[in-house]
Amino acid sequence: MAILDSKGRLFGKVNILDLGALLVIVLVIFGIFVFPGTSSSVAQLNAKTVPIEVDLVVRGLNVRDPKKLEEKGLKDGGKTKVIIRNQPYGEIEIKSVQLLPRTVVVSQPDGSVKELPDPKANNFSTDMLLTLDGKAQVTEDGPVLGNSKVKIGMPFELEGFNYNFNATVIDIRLQG
Repeated sequence: MAILDSKGRLFGKVNILDLGALLVIVLVIFGIFVFPGTSSSVAQLNAKTVPIEVDLVVRGLNVRDPKKLEEKGLKDGGKTKVIIRNQPYGEIEIKSVQLLPRTVVVSQPDGSVKELPDPKANNFSTDMLLTLDGKAQVTEDGPVLGNSKVKIGMPFELEGFNYNFNATVIDIRLQG
């Protein structure tokens, strides 16, 4: 009796292609359960947790009355939800909110320029400086909030009861 017959069967009973497919399936299942890979996030490897302050700037937020934001939680000591690189981080404490004055640059008769308050009465554009206070894990690549690295220039999406807007990181201070 031949090991392989004319129809591709081993010992006349099992098709060699079926046996190969079964072997691949068994190896995949074995690989998934025995060697699942690394499931830990970047932040959990060799990282220590320290307090962090992140300064954000908001430019040109279109809002009729910025005080309405304060009534619903966007204020010193309040909390806001943060989304970093489309990954929800959760709630973080707002250490401070500072409304920045709207100004225009006006040239003077002597050729110099002066920054003066914007005289437009119907200007619904607001600039703010926010400081967020939380805990970050520090890796060799820098601070990490949730599973996202925090770097200067990154956009943060802030969300609350009556607002959802983007801000840009302008400073990071590690407290530890």
